[in-house]
Amino acid sequence: MRARDIMTRDPECCRPDQTARDAAQVMRDRDCGCVPIVDDAGAVVGIVTDRDLAVRAIATGKESTTRLKDLMTASASCCGADDDLRDVEQKMAELQIRRIPIVDASGRCLGIISQADIARASATDSPVTEQEIALVVEKISQPPSKGRRTPVDSQIAQI
Repeated sequence: MRARDIMTRDPECCRPDQTARDAAQVMRDRDCGCVPIVDDAGAVVGIVTDRDLAVRAIATGKESTTRLKDLMTASASCCGADDDLRDVEQKMAELQIRRIPIVDASGRCLGIISQADIARASATDSPVTEQEIALVVEKISQPPSKGRRTPVDSQIAQI
Protein backbone atom coordinates (compact mmCIF):
# COMPACT_ATOMS: atom_id res chain seq x y z
CA MET A 1 0.00 0.00 0.00
CA ARG A 2 1.25 3.49 -0.83
CA ALA A 3 0.93 6.76 1.07
CA ARG A 4 -1.44 8.11 -1.60
CA ASP A 5 -3.87 5.28 -0.85
CA ILE A 6 -4.68 6.45 2.68
CA MET A 7 -3.66 10.10 2.86
CA THR A 8 -6.17 12.83 3.48
CA ARG A 9 -5.99 14.73 0.22
CA ASP A 10 -5.65 18.48 -0.27
CA PRO A 11 -5.19 19.60 3.31
CA GLU A 12 -5.73 23.27 4.04
CA CYS A 13 -2.34 24.97 4.21
CA CYS A 14 -1.13 28.31 5.51
CA ARG A 15 1.77 30.56 4.62
CA PRO A 16 4.53 31.58 7.05
CA ASP A 17 3.27 35.18 7.20
CA GLN A 18 -0.22 34.15 8.30
CA THR A 19 -1.12 34.24 11.97
CA ALA A 20 -1.70 31.82 14.81
CA ARG A 21 -5.38 32.78 14.62
CA ASP A 22 -5.46 31.82 10.92
CA ALA A 23 -4.04 28.38 11.70
CA ALA A 24 -6.42 27.88 14.62
CA GLN A 25 -9.38 28.77 12.40
CA VAL A 26 -8.23 26.25 9.77
CA MET A 27 -7.95 23.58 12.47
CA ARG A 28 -11.44 24.42 13.71
CA ASP A 29 -13.03 24.60 10.27
CA ARG A 30 -11.32 21.48 8.87
CA ASP A 31 -11.44 19.50 12.13
CA CYS A 32 -7.73 18.81 12.07
CA GLY A 33 -4.81 19.08 14.47
CA CYS A 34 -2.13 20.44 12.19
CA VAL A 35 -1.61 22.70 9.23
CA PRO A 36 1.24 22.39 6.73
CA ILE A 37 3.01 25.70 6.14
CA VAL A 38 3.87 26.26 2.48
CA ASP A 39 5.78 28.80 0.42
CA ASP A 40 4.42 30.64 -2.63
CA ALA A 41 5.01 27.57 -4.83
CA GLY A 42 3.08 25.34 -2.41
CA ALA A 43 6.16 23.54 -1.13
CA VAL A 44 6.08 22.52 2.53
CA VAL A 45 8.43 24.70 4.62
CA GLY A 46 7.07 23.80 8.04
CA ILE A 47 4.15 22.55 10.06
CA VAL A 48 2.07 23.93 12.93
CA THR A 49 0.14 21.67 15.27
CA ASP A 50 -2.52 22.39 17.83
CA ARG A 51 0.14 21.64 20.45
CA ASP A 52 2.44 24.26 18.89
CA LEU A 53 -0.33 26.83 19.25
CA ALA A 54 -0.86 25.86 22.88
CA VAL A 55 2.79 25.54 23.95
CA ARG A 56 4.66 27.98 21.70
CA ALA A 57 1.98 30.67 21.56
CA ILE A 58 -0.61 30.67 24.33
CA ALA A 59 1.61 29.30 27.12
CA THR A 60 4.30 31.88 26.39
CA GLY A 61 1.89 34.81 26.19
CA LYS A 62 2.13 35.39 22.44
CA GLU A 63 -0.71 37.17 20.67
CA SER A 64 -3.05 35.50 18.19
CA THR A 65 -1.47 37.76 15.58
CA THR A 66 1.92 36.04 15.96
CA ARG A 67 3.19 34.95 12.55
CA LEU A 68 3.32 31.23 11.89
CA LYS A 69 6.98 31.50 10.88
CA ASP A 70 7.64 32.19 14.58
CA LEU A 71 5.64 29.17 15.77
CA MET A 72 6.08 26.48 13.14
CA THR A 73 8.42 23.54 13.15
CA ALA A 74 10.56 24.57 10.22
CA SER A 75 12.12 21.18 9.64
CA ALA A 76 8.89 19.37 8.85
CA SER A 77 9.55 15.80 7.77
CA CYS A 78 7.59 14.69 4.73
CA CYS A 79 7.01 11.55 2.71
CA GLY A 80 6.23 11.06 -0.95
CA ALA A 81 2.91 9.93 -2.35
CA ASP A 82 4.47 6.75 -3.71
CA ASP A 83 6.24 5.84 -0.45
CA ASP A 84 5.29 2.49 0.99
CA LEU A 85 2.96 2.82 3.96
CA ARG A 86 5.34 0.82 6.14
CA ASP A 87 8.08 3.39 5.43
CA VAL A 88 5.69 6.18 6.40
CA GLU A 89 4.82 4.35 9.63
CA GLN A 90 8.51 3.81 10.37
CA LYS A 91 9.30 7.49 9.86
CA MET A 92 6.41 8.59 12.07
CA ALA A 93 7.55 6.18 14.78
CA GLU A 94 11.23 7.17 14.56
CA LEU A 95 10.44 10.88 14.69
CA GLN A 96 7.64 10.44 17.23
CA ILE A 97 5.19 12.44 15.13
CA ARG A 98 1.47 11.85 14.81
CA ARG A 99 1.01 13.43 11.37
CA ILE A 100 3.19 13.71 8.28
CA PRO A 101 2.70 15.76 5.11
CA ILE A 102 2.72 13.90 1.80
CA VAL A 103 4.43 15.80 -1.00
CA ASP A 104 5.13 15.50 -4.71
CA ALA A 105 8.61 15.57 -6.25
CA SER A 106 8.67 19.38 -6.01
CA GLY A 107 7.80 19.33 -2.31
CA ARG A 108 4.23 20.58 -2.87
CA CYS A 109 1.74 19.35 -0.32
CA LEU A 110 -0.62 16.73 -1.74
CA GLY A 111 -2.00 15.35 1.48
CA ILE A 112 -1.33 14.35 5.04
CA ILE A 113 -1.30 11.06 6.92
CA SER A 114 -2.24 10.88 10.58
CA GLN A 115 -2.37 8.06 13.08
CA ALA A 116 -6.13 8.02 12.47
CA ASP A 117 -5.59 7.43 8.73
CA ILE A 118 -3.39 4.44 9.53
CA ALA A 119 -5.97 3.10 11.97
CA ARG A 120 -8.75 3.49 9.37
CA ALA A 121 -6.62 1.67 6.81
CA SER A 122 -6.30 -1.29 9.16
CA ALA A 123 -10.09 -1.52 9.43
CA THR A 124 -10.36 -2.05 5.67
CA ASP A 125 -8.93 -4.83 3.55
CA SER A 126 -5.46 -3.32 3.71
CA PRO A 127 -2.18 -5.01 4.59
CA VAL A 128 -1.84 -2.78 7.70
CA THR A 129 -2.25 -4.95 10.77
CA GLU A 130 -3.47 -4.05 14.22
CA GLN A 131 -0.04 -5.03 15.55
CA GLU A 132 1.63 -2.51 13.23
CA ILE A 133 -0.71 0.24 14.38
CA ALA A 134 -0.09 -0.62 18.02
CA LEU A 135 3.67 -0.52 17.49
CA VAL A 136 3.55 2.84 15.70
CA VAL A 137 1.31 4.39 18.36
CA GLU A 138 3.50 2.98 21.14
CA LYS A 139 6.71 4.27 19.54
CA ILE A 140 5.29 7.73 18.85
CA SER A 141 4.12 7.99 22.44
CA GLN A 142 7.39 6.92 24.10
CA PRO A 143 9.87 9.42 25.50
CA PRO A 144 13.02 9.64 23.33
CA SER A 145 15.45 6.80 23.95
CA LYS A 146 18.61 8.96 23.65
CA GLY A 147 19.91 7.19 20.57
CA ARG A 148 19.37 3.65 21.82
CA ARG A 149 17.15 1.33 19.82
CA THR A 150 14.22 0.12 21.83
CA PRO A 151 12.45 -3.23 21.43
CA VAL A 152 9.71 -1.35 19.56
CA ASP A 153 12.30 0.00 17.07
CA SER A 154 13.41 -3.54 16.34
CA GLN A 155 9.85 -4.79 15.94
CA ILE A 156 8.89 -1.98 13.57
CA ALA A 157 12.03 -2.56 11.50
CA GLN A 158 10.97 -6.20 11.05
CA ILE A 159 7.53 -5.30 9.73
